[in-house]
Formats: sequence, C-alpha cells, structure tokens
Amino acid sequence: MRIATWNVNSVKARLPNVLDWLRTADPDVAVLQEIKCETDGFPRFEFEALGYNLLIHGQKSYNGVALLAKAPIEDPLTGLPGDNADVQARYVEATVRGVRVGGLYLPNGNPVATEKYPYKLGWMDRLRARAETLLAAGQPFVMGGDFNVIPEERDAADPAAWVGDALFLIETRRRFRALLNLGLTDSWRALNPTAIGYSFWDYQNRAWQADNGIRIDHLLSSPEIADRLDACIIDREPRGRDKASDHTPVIVTLAE
Repeated sequence: MRIATWNVNSVKARLPNVLDWLRTADPDVAVLQEIKCETDGFPRFEFEALGYNLLIHGQKSYNGVALLAKAPIEDPLTGLPGDNADVQARYVEATVRGVRVGGLYLPNGNPVATEKYPYKLGWMDRLRARAETLLAAGQPFVMGGDFNVIPEERDAADPAAWVGDALFLIETRRRFRALLNLGLTDSWRALNPTAIGYSFWDYQNRAWQADNGIRIDHLLSSPEIADRLDACIIDREPRGRDKASDHTPVIVTLAE
C-alpha cells in the first residue's frame, strides 16, 4: 500500500502536473494540501477518471485539503475536532483498506507576533489530541501533510535563515516532538536516518536550483503502521517541472 502527501499549491493551476504525477506514481492513497478551491469547485471528473474516490474539504482561494483513494473511502471526517469555531479547511480523515489516513495542512504561523502563531500552536495541540484518540481506539493510522514544521537543523539547507520563523521556533518543534512522543514515527526519517532531504523550495532566489530547501512535509505513522514501513521517498521530480508547486510529494510504502 502506497500513501502519498503533496501540497499542490492550487489544484487547478497545477492540474496537468498533478494528474501526470498520479498516473506515473500511482499511489493507492494521496492527500493533497492547498487545493485553493471550494469543495464543489474541485475538478472531480479528472481524478475520478484515474480511478480515485474523493474526500474534499475546500475553501475559496485559500487552504483546502483532499483525500484520494483507489479503494472505498469509509467513515469520512472533515475538519480537525476540538474547535467548532475554526472554519479553515485544513483536515480530512478517512479509513482506506483498514488504515485510517489523516490529511492535514498545518497553519504556517507567520508573522509570529500576530494571532497566527497562537492559532498554529493551538491547532497542533488539537492534532495531538486527535492522535491520542486514534491511538486509544487502537486504530492503525497515518497522518500526512504539510506540517509547516522543520523538525531539526539538518532538515534545512540553511538553518540560520529560519531562526525566528514559525516553522522552526522551539515551541513549534516541541509540539512536533510531542506527537512523536505519543509513539508516532516520522516515516521518512526512520527509513532514512542519516540522509539529507527536502520537500519544499521557495520560488524566490533560485532556491530550487541551489537546493536551498527545507523538509516540512511529513508522514507520521502509528505503531502498527511503523511495523509495516517498507520504504519512504521524497519524489523530487515534480518540483523541477514547469509551473511546479513549491512542494514535492512524499510517498510511504507499507508492507501488506
């Protein structure tokens, strides 16, 4: 079973790239972030033509997440529990082939001196609570998406450039570690313990050409799923295409 995450940075703007990648990579499940369209505006026909069932949680012009699965989607959930007043479309969750898959677009949190950073931290606290609920239920799960978290210095080509940024502040990284301390596994790091790899390169200052990237797209696995980890790769190829997203896919392969 292959599960992928990709921040596509507007599904309509990147549609040819996204569809071509899905045909080539052929993941069983894919979670997409920053689709940047309302639920009814998602280009369903094109994805269904590739054999995917869809769970969409959209928002006009901003945010938006989607879950695509070749198998039936069961027990769908849209929106991260814990705050009924939160209207931002950042979370989907469903069961596919016995695995609970959560797709998330964690808030960026910048500028730090505004309300955006407390919102990020509060969202991370709610995500931890959701993980605790799934663990208590004994549900095998993967939480994948754009976490907007640089876990360690080695996950940035230029760590000094991120000092003071919401993606790298100690409180952000503490909350990410709190997820891992529940017993979750950072799938890519577990299978690539000494590797350097990035999943995001800014459009500015020729960051892609200079490989000045950061690793902020993660697939966190529950203990049952961690036991099934077979491979996890960062697929750099889509980032080099014309009209590319500034993120690139991350894919985990699970043994049956």
